[in-house]
Amino acid sequence: MTKIKWFGHACFLIEVAGKKVLIDPWLNDNPKSPIKASDLTDINFVCVSHDHVDHIGDAVEICKRTEAVFVSIYDLVAQVEKKGVKNTLGMNIGGRVKVGDIYFTLIQAFHSSGVGSPTGFVIEGEGKSFYHAGDTGLFGDMKLIGELYKPKVAMLPIGGYYTMGPREASIATELIKPEIVIPMHYGTFPVLVQSADEFVKLVRERCPDVRVIVLNPGEEIVV
Repeated sequence: MTKIKWFGHACFLIEVAGKKVLIDPWLNDNPKSPIKASDLTDINFVCVSHDHVDHIGDAVEICKRTEAVFVSIYDLVAQVEKKGVKNTLGMNIGGRVKVGDIYFTLIQAFHSSGVGSPTGFVIEGEGKSFYHAGDTGLFGDMKLIGELYKPKVAMLPIGGYYTMGPREASIATELIKPEIVIPMHYGTFPVLVQSADEFVKLVRERCPDVRVIVLNPGEEIVV
């Protein structure tokens, strides 16, 4: 049994294979987050897609306090090690690493970053895979991500302006063909799309076999 909880924006907590994997933990300054970083006490891994503040967020503080493993692209790992993070896993795009019963794969994302390259993650455990796209625009090789990793759940940005919008994200869903898609990275800033309604409508038209789950911050699903 895997639990996926959304804390708003791009932050998710995935409980899989007996471990807690936190992704893009922007919590303390996130107006949509129902928790603060200090509320998380037993995190095992912190995956960071890129170094923009609304994604790396509170990752360093959480890793130093909980001794969680900081998982990211190699260049960003080197930077956080200088800030005192002791447990790290520095990867590069296309790399797949097994830690205990969980596999981490770093996936390309089309965006920008200050250090290293922006990425997404495929996380595998308990015979299931989960794709967190990070911040990205639409790209055709999402079809290969779907074919190769067959994600049960895809977490896709829909907010526009900085990432894909609802139309592009619905096409991404059609390319990836997950069982479940969860929209993210919307409603946080005024310039972003404020509702998932259009995305839900477009996915139902393009790929009605994909289940769209719109979470409120703090809500979780079991898959």
